[in-house]
Amino acid sequence: MPRTKGAVAHHKRVKRVLKAAKGYYGGRSKLLRPARDTVLRAGAYAYRDRRARKGTFRRLWITRITGACRARAIPYSRFMSGLRLATVDLNRKMLSEIAIADPEAFDMLVELARGKIQQAA
Repeated sequence: MPRTKGAVAHHKRVKRVLKAAKGYYGGRSKLLRPARDTVLRAGAYAYRDRRARKGTFRRLWITRITGACRARAIPYSRFMSGLRLATVDLNRKMLSEIAIADPEAFDMLVELARGKIQQAA
C-alpha cells in the first residue's frame, strides 16, 4: 500500500485556525499553538456569552420598567403582580418598549395593575 502524507489536510487545518485568529496580538495570530488555544478559548467565551446576553437584556428591560413604575409611584413587583392578576401577557421586552415609546399606554397598564391589586386585597 502506498504511503500517504497529511500535508494538504494539515495546511488546511493550520490556515483555518490562523484565519480565525486574525487580529489577535503577537504570536496569538502568527503561531499555531497559541492561536489554537486562543481560538478555542474565544469560542468557549462566545458560547457562554450568547447565553449570558439574554440575562443582560432581561436586566435592562427590568431596569427600564422599574424606572417607569417609580415615576408612577408603584413598585415594579406590585406592577408585575397586578399584570399577572389581570392576565396581561406582555413580556418584559414589550413592556419596556411601551414605557419608552408610548407613556399613555403604560399609564393605562399601571392603572389596570393597580385596580387588580386592590380587588385582590
